[in-house]
Amino acid sequence: NVPMFSSSSLRYTPQTQALRSGQHGAVLGVDAFSPCALEATHPDLFWYGIHGVETLFTLMETGCESVTRVSTPGTDLAIGTWREGRIGTFRGNRDSKNGYGATVFLAKGLQRVDDFKGYGLLLAEIVTFFKTGIAPVKPEETIELFAFMEAADESKRRGGVPVRLDEVLVKAKAEAAKITLD
Repeated sequence: NVPMFSSSSLRYTPQTQALRSGQHGAVLGVDAFSPCALEATHPDLFWYGIHGVETLFTLMETGCESVTRVSTPGTDLAIGTWREGRIGTFRGNRDSKNGYGATVFLAKGLQRVDDFKGYGLLLAEIVTFFKTGIAPVKPEETIELFAFMEAADESKRRGGVPVRLDEVLVKAKAEAAKITLD
C-alpha cells in the first residue's frame, strides 16, 4: 500500500493541462509524437516513446479499448481506439529531431501542443506527492497507459493486428499473481 506514480514531464505543460481541463472544448482525438529510440533492455515504447504516450493519455484520458501498431525501422505508429469511438495515435520517431508534441482535435477546431519548458512543473507535482502521499496521476490511468504500450508491442509481434487492452491486463494480472514477496 505504498503510494506511487509514474509520469513524464510532458503531462504538465500548461497547454496540455488547459486542454485536459476542457478549457478549449471536448477532445475528440489526438495525434501525439515524440522521439522513440529503442533500448535492448526495455520493450519498444517503454524507453523513450513513453513520453509521447503520456501526452496522448493526458489529453485522451482513460477508455482506450484496443491498439494497432505499424512499425518500420524509423517509425512506430500506434493507433488506439477509445470506447466512445475516439481515436488517438502515437507516432514514435527514431530520429529525435522532430521533438515532442501533439495535434489535438477539438469540437471547435484543433490545437497544436509543443510548449515543453522543462521539468519544473513535474517537480512541483513530485513535491506535493511527497508532502501528501496522494499520487497526482490516477493509478487507473497509469496502468492503462502501460497496457497501451504493451498492447502496441503485442500488435507488432502479431503483424499489426488490433490487440485489446483487457487481454493485456488479464495476462499481466496472471503474471503478477505468480510473484512472491519474500
